[in-house]
Amino acid sequence: MTATVIRLVTHVELNEARTTPEQLDVSARLEAELSDGRALVLLDDRGWAESALGGGDIRAHLTAESLAEDARTVVGPDEPYGDETHEQAATAHWTVFAERLASRGVPADPTGLASLPHDVVLGARLRAWAGL
Repeated sequence: MTATVIRLVTHVELNEARTTPEQLDVSARLEAELSDGRALVLLDDRGWAESALGGGDIRAHLTAESLAEDARTVVGPDEPYGDETHEQAATAHWTVFAERLASRGVPADPTGLASLPHDVVLGARLRAWAGL
């Protein structure tokens, strides 16, 4: 039986060397979780930084929900480029993932991937630093 993608998972972790109480810096890795228990990396070059407006400790403004929302945004789909529509950008985004999965022997439909559950897992270092 061929494995199928059952959900997407974005793992978010603290970049300690670039994080201060005033600025958060994190990395994000998007994986496809398969029905056979494997996880295949779809993106491992994403992340973001943010600062507290007006200074102060950014941890006072962080929630697990806000981090999860930012993580889902960062792993895409990206905003359209040039004359591209939002729909075209999204289709291209999910098609790239379907092709990456197919190259690893996992059949996937771009539309199906877009409709999968997408969970966010906050890393232990991030949770500890943020007090979550």
